[in-house]
Amino acid sequence: MIEAMADAFAIFVRRYGGFFRTRTRDSAAVAARYLRGLAQAENCTFASMATVVDDSCAQQFQHFISNSPWDHKPVLAQIGQDADRLLGGKPSSCLIIDESSFAKQGDRSVGVARQWSGRQGKVDNCQVAVFGVLTDGQRHTPVDMRLYLPKCWIDDAARCEQAGVPLDARTLTSKSEHALDIVRQARARGMRFEWAGVDAGYGKEPAFLRALDDMNEVFVADVHRTQRVWTDRPELVVPPSQPGRGRPALKRQASVEPVTVENLVKGFGAADWMRCVLRDGTRGALRVDLAHRRVWVWDGEEETPRCWHLIVRREVKSEKTIKYTLSNAAADTPVLRLGQMQGHRYWVERAFEDAKGECGLADYQALSWRSWHHHVAMVMLAMLFIAEQRAAHQPGLALLTPRDIVEMLKQTLPRKPEGKDALAARINERHQRRRGAIESRYRTQRREAPS
Repeated sequence: MIEAMADAFAIFVRRYGGFFRTRTRDSAAVAARYLRGLAQAENCTFASMATVVDDSCAQQFQHFISNSPWDHKPVLAQIGQDADRLLGGKPSSCLIIDESSFAKQGDRSVGVARQWSGRQGKVDNCQVAVFGVLTDGQRHTPVDMRLYLPKCWIDDAARCEQAGVPLDARTLTSKSEHALDIVRQARARGMRFEWAGVDAGYGKEPAFLRALDDMNEVFVADVHRTQRVWTDRPELVVPPSQPGRGRPALKRQASVEPVTVENLVKGFGAADWMRCVLRDGTRGALRVDLAHRRVWVWDGEEETPRCWHLIVRREVKSEKTIKYTLSNAAADTPVLRLGQMQGHRYWVERAFEDAKGECGLADYQALSWRSWHHHVAMVMLAMLFIAEQRAAHQPGLALLTPRDIVEMLKQTLPRKPEGKDALAARINERHQRRRGAIESRYRTQRREAPS
């Protein structure tokens, strides 16, 4: 099987070779070497990959990522089609939307700014991108991405020009708008998923959830504990005017006050909770307590409120750890099914962990718009190969992991012998990264220290 992994990799690379050929240039061979570098190198900088991949050099990889004219969009379209054949069309198929951040130093990397970094859990100097991950509840692979450009970039035409940002991308677009675009694009490509899942960063935006609902997309959206709901349909009326009390009211108001989901759940009794097994994992069955209500949501603007599910998940071993989720799934959807749908967000976290840990998603040396999209598209290809191999070896190797596959490729793909100079360069590069990380941490501590 280990030897067969290298053969499968070669077939996969040839399958996508045509996307790297233009009328004047053929970069298919370099693309194959770049994919090998993502699998073989300790970290996926140009220099590190060049030390292990034969017939390659750092300059070649840099040119392929930064200057080669191949278009990443057809590659993504094909990834979506192949991923759908593998993971789509099942009752458990879903498209999970989430963002990932990439810590950066300096201000030249496209989209970099002081902004919220979910990975760091604070505001930091980083890039942020929105990803779509397709999963069937057992395997997963990214199928689309959008790099987020903060307002400071959109307002700086010269900066955008230097980074090669296309004109049609120089419009301030929120992360939720990127997320909606990913869902629309997935449907346009014929992808078959039962629902779209998002975290509370998107669930907190009423317009985003209404847009998904209006698109007839089933969603499962985490929300904050402060989310306001009604347990009965509120009457929407314009308050009567009162003489001497200023201008008469024109906007409708709900006849009763809403309640936060946190306060609603505080009133639940033991009978409101049911213990469920959401899925089996390597550490045993995942058991949680679930509660459910049909609730009404209104944003203060719409003609009528909307009636959705509220799913409440409580950890068995930590009853104060509670997650709140809204869904517009069919009214008769069983509670266990809703809980399982909510639990699928786990797979987008696994996808980011695998992409960064095994395929070099965060190791890029890319400053421009083109180079960022080129590198991420190549990582997505590597992730698709891993998903295909995990599926190909079922049910015999049910526990085959992305790391297992990468380790097999490291052992079986052709490898450049490492000389003394290459070893010294690799060690020096590693030390440089460590020094950079230490200096960045000190700078952060100095900024956060009280004056």
